[in-house]
Amino acid sequence: MTISPTIEVEGKTPAWKAFLRQLVRLPWTWRITLIYLTVMLFLPIAAMFLKASTEPPARFWAIATSPIALATYNVTFVTSIFAALLNGVFGTLIAWVLVRYDFPLKRLVDATVDLPFALPTSVAGLTLATVYSDNGWIGSLLAPLGIKVSFTRVGVAVAMIFISLPFVVRTVQPVLQEMEHEIEEAAWCLGASQWQTFWKVILPPLFPTILTGIALGFSRAVGEYGSTVIISSNTPYQDLIAPVLIFQRLEQYDYSGATVIGIVLLSISLVLLLAINFLQAWARRYDSR
Repeated sequence: MTISPTIEVEGKTPAWKAFLRQLVRLPWTWRITLIYLTVMLFLPIAAMFLKASTEPPARFWAIATSPIALATYNVTFVTSIFAALLNGVFGTLIAWVLVRYDFPLKRLVDATVDLPFALPTSVAGLTLATVYSDNGWIGSLLAPLGIKVSFTRVGVAVAMIFISLPFVVRTVQPVLQEMEHEIEEAAWCLGASQWQTFWKVILPPLFPTILTGIALGFSRAVGEYGSTVIISSNTPYQDLIAPVLIFQRLEQYDYSGATVIGIVLLSISLVLLLAINFLQAWARRYDSR
């Protein structure tokens, strides 16, 4: 008697059948989550990799490591990391002031922090380019010092700092609100100074949250296009960022080449985010000891 390939052999169920059975048994919340993530996240990423795979390996490598591509990676990632780290410091400071102090127009200042979320990025880029131009309010003060912001890499950094600042503030702020003041008072009673209290009592449990804000801000800065394309001169090897290079390749109908650059951005961003997550896990283990 012949055995059909679809019938279980020796009591073993095919892997795909076992997977389907497990999928059917999942709660509706899990099913909806998987479907939504598949449609909105997994399928687009898979399509991007399939499009890039149409290029031969040699051409894929040539596009990904071309001099102009390497220059854009440098501008994009180095500037994004700088903006995220700077916001990690000043965003934490802003969150501290908003949580620990009462002052006039506090609600207005608190609401203004969210402005980069609501403001169209093109409008933000136009505003920053105007303010930091040689004739602008801030640029006119920096010009006599020989500092040029608009249409330079410094302008790209300013735009990235502007659009990623709320991520750090809004991540750190609720954690600061939940921290107990009694711990700080106990440290003071034991003779610790304000700096020692912050460094040894407040910062350790707050550090993983700050890293989360930095990671979110970094991710936002890497993918920024609207504001940076306006405030920079988009000159290759100077201030051209990778998203603009992708758009330029799309204008040339080089869809596979644009996809290759996109995959490189995705891969580098994923590696850096994994590194930040590793630091978060390490900080939590260190704090729990």
